[in-house]
Amino acid sequence: MTDATERPPLPDRLSTDARSPFHLPTAFEHDIGIRFNGKERLDVEEYCISEGWIKVPAGKTVDRKGHPLLLKLKGTVEVYYR
Repeated sequence: MTDATERPPLPDRLSTDARSPFHLPTAFEHDIGIRFNGKERLDVEEYCISEGWIKVPAGKTVDRKGHPLLLKLKGTVEVYYR
């Protein structure tokens, strides 16, 4: 399979928000897995491997523009392609 060679390297910091300067659309063409403190997380909006944090939504809370409020959790972050 040539699928593994076409995958771009995962960046140190990545965001799902298209307005963010850390949004990389080519990385989202493939399924990305994130393990935080040894546990698989499916609700991560943004991560930074070198600083060791992830941002997750704070329940159903949204700001006045309708975007979810995010909590920053610190720990060990492992990112990989599934």
